[in-house]
Amino acid sequence: MAEDNENLPLGDQNIIPINIEDEMRGAYIDYSMSVIISRALPDVRDGLKPVHRRVLYGMLDLGVLHNRAYKKSARIVGEVLGKYHPHGDSSVYDTMVRMAQEWSLRYPLVDGQGNFGSVDGDSPAAMRYTEARLKRMAEELLHDINKETVDFQPNFDDSLKEPTVLPGKFPNLLVNGTSGIAVGMATNMAPHNLTEVINGTIAYIDNNDIEIPELMEHVTAPDFPTGATIYGYQGVRQAYETGRGRVVLRARAEFETLKSGKEQIIVSEIPYQVNKANMIEKTAALINDKKLEGISDIRDESDRDGMRIVYDIKKDAIPNIVLNNLYKYTQLQSSFGVNNVALVKGRPQTLNLKDLIKYFVEHRHEVVIRRTQYELNEAEKRAHILEGYLIALDNLDEVINLIRASRDPEIAKAGLMEKFGLSEIQAKAILEMRLQRLTGLEREKIQKEYDEIMKLIDHLKAILESEEMRMDIIKEELSELRDKYGDERRSDIEHAADDFTAEDMIPDEEMVITISHEGYIKRTPLTEYRTQGRGGVGSKGATSKTDDFTEHLFVASTHNYLLIFTELGKVFWKKVWEIPEGQKATKGRAIQNLINIESEDSIRAVINVNTLSDEDYINNNYIVMCTKQGVIKKTSLEAYSRPRQNGINAITIHEGDELLNVNLTNGNNHIVIAKKSGKAIHFNEQDVRPMGRTAAGVRAVRLEGADDYVIGMVCVAREDANLLVVTEKGYGKRSDMDAYRITKRGGKGVKAMNITEKTGALVAIKEVVDTDDLMIINKSGITIRLAVANLRIMGRATQGVRLIKLGDKDEISSVEKIEKIEGEEPEIENQDDSTSTEENNDKE
Repeated sequence: MAEDNENLPLGDQNIIPINIEDEMRGAYIDYSMSVIISRALPDVRDGLKPVHRRVLYGMLDLGVLHNRAYKKSARIVGEVLGKYHPHGDSSVYDTMVRMAQEWSLRYPLVDGQGNFGSVDGDSPAAMRYTEARLKRMAEELLHDINKETVDFQPNFDDSLKEPTVLPGKFPNLLVNGTSGIAVGMATNMAPHNLTEVINGTIAYIDNNDIEIPELMEHVTAPDFPTGATIYGYQGVRQAYETGRGRVVLRARAEFETLKSGKEQIIVSEIPYQVNKANMIEKTAALINDKKLEGISDIRDESDRDGMRIVYDIKKDAIPNIVLNNLYKYTQLQSSFGVNNVALVKGRPQTLNLKDLIKYFVEHRHEVVIRRTQYELNEAEKRAHILEGYLIALDNLDEVINLIRASRDPEIAKAGLMEKFGLSEIQAKAILEMRLQRLTGLEREKIQKEYDEIMKLIDHLKAILESEEMRMDIIKEELSELRDKYGDERRSDIEHAADDFTAEDMIPDEEMVITISHEGYIKRTPLTEYRTQGRGGVGSKGATSKTDDFTEHLFVASTHNYLLIFTELGKVFWKKVWEIPEGQKATKGRAIQNLINIESEDSIRAVINVNTLSDEDYINNNYIVMCTKQGVIKKTSLEAYSRPRQNGINAITIHEGDELLNVNLTNGNNHIVIAKKSGKAIHFNEQDVRPMGRTAAGVRAVRLEGADDYVIGMVCVAREDANLLVVTEKGYGKRSDMDAYRITKRGGKGVKAMNITEKTGALVAIKEVVDTDDLMIINKSGITIRLAVANLRIMGRATQGVRLIKLGDKDEISSVEKIEKIEGEEPEIENQDDSTSTEENNDKE
């Protein structure tokens, strides 16, 4: 480099070539670190940025305490600028102003006199007009600062010392929060209620292993200076557990009705950091643009007694809907993004609730140790002087003679030190002692003071030796602060729908779901249905119009998913608890109001699914579908695991066909499909290969005649299962599954029941065991529940027994199997006397 410089002109020999990229990188990193550490982020210990700390310390330095006279803001700003903060005067004044605003800080630290702005966003008066002094709360942050409790550092010109942190008797970072934008990071911390924070801190001191949910029993949620309502708790919980979360705030609103009958919405509190005037202006613009309906006028009637924003409601508008639209489209609802970033030992960290409390307690513990050590040193110094006084008073005549015989104070001091073994400090103190201290009364005072100070020294040494005592002191000081400054919460908490799933509020119980022919759906607790004897007349079920009847009936848990398949091959999703509840005799609600089903479509099958989120479950289970024309299709449940509001295509249905039945299988079941003509086919599920979601399927059974069609399908999973068949005129029976020989799919099947004019055509088949019950409902709405165990096993081709007595023109509409409820007594003990007529097995 020296050789290169020699070849340069004389004036350029001091120029050092550097890489501009390296220089920019280094300079920008230095700048970034300066912004992060010295400007934008708070210290976790006292919750203050350097400018806040300097303003408060400068005001203490100036002597503007809470019980002293106010001083001009310009004087305070000048003091802080000249001594500690060499930046623009507006940065210092704006900081001081914000610390004085009741709508900005939960517990203001500056007591301002004059115009310090407003919640409408009005600017404060110039600093030459306003005055200020410290709030009593701020003095608690500065308390004991002169007892060597914190480190000091040189100011910008090394002429003075300033504190690196304040002692802080309360967790100011949690209590008042803060916000700031650094380089590459930002912080936004919510304010909290002092009482709750102190209770949480004491709980942490009592148990350092306390978990965050336990801390949240004390620190329930942020508490904003403007009040309002925290809407939803999920964001609060997330913020406390991770240090990041989104807290939704809603204005506090009430409805009022005037004598004239006119309704109004009255807003008394708005979300934190919302500019009231801007909010009203933007709301008025939305009303004028017809984006907000139902509001005739909006007025700000706020005064010194509090906030009052009035929304006049039009006569034909519903106040609740208007208020919800205001929440949706205006700043009556806003969010506070919590981002708990603070400096921990000079390094930025994201902190959860426990971290914030832990670091404050550590800081406060260090302050107590340093304060105690300082007080011990001072007490020992005083005790040392008092010991000298007592020695002098015990040898008063000799001390006086020695002093009188000395030529100057230095000789007297040396003589006292030599003769009585005193230190230089003690000898000097004796020489400076006033004559009145020589009286007997004064000597008693000195002895008493010495005794008390020795007790104090013992106490201070005990504190330094015992961490438990130090923690008790911290708790005691916190409790005193809580009693002195603690107040009620301003922000209340309203749990929103996002905080918990509806399942959390609904018991997991069995429900009977009924869907009528015309599309009315409801759920009814299974316990409303009472078991009846076979052949009973039944109890009154769904009330429907004369031309309507119950077409689908099944049992599901409130927490299950319902996959609703339609005649045209679409599938919709619904949780059971989302189905409106009704009594046995009620009609239910039109299903079109629950799912977006097309007007020409209708419900054909509904199945229960435990979950759609377990990958192992959805990849190892299948949906098997059967159509009226004998087509079967198998598809993985995974293809139907992503619910959509408008449904999806489940199967391609050919013209003239319709979806009939759907089952959930594990891929290894047997399948039995029955036809109206009384025949059934039995084959392995593995004969049907899995297909895509929109495929049409393959032939399952061959129909006989134009009038024949499939009436049902069962997928047999249990080895002890029997096959139950039911006819339209109320006859039924159960037979061994083995009676139906396994064939290849696509055949005609074998006889499942001897169909006669008396029995009517086949209408249903079910897989049952002894522990099942049957729920049968007919087209007139009558239901009966009976135990499968009451039906003895018969041959495959028998006529069966009467299951339910029907009227002359009545027919069975639906049959469903359900689990028997223990302890349920039959409602009617009326048994049918008809017996089965055994016939020869089908020769096919």
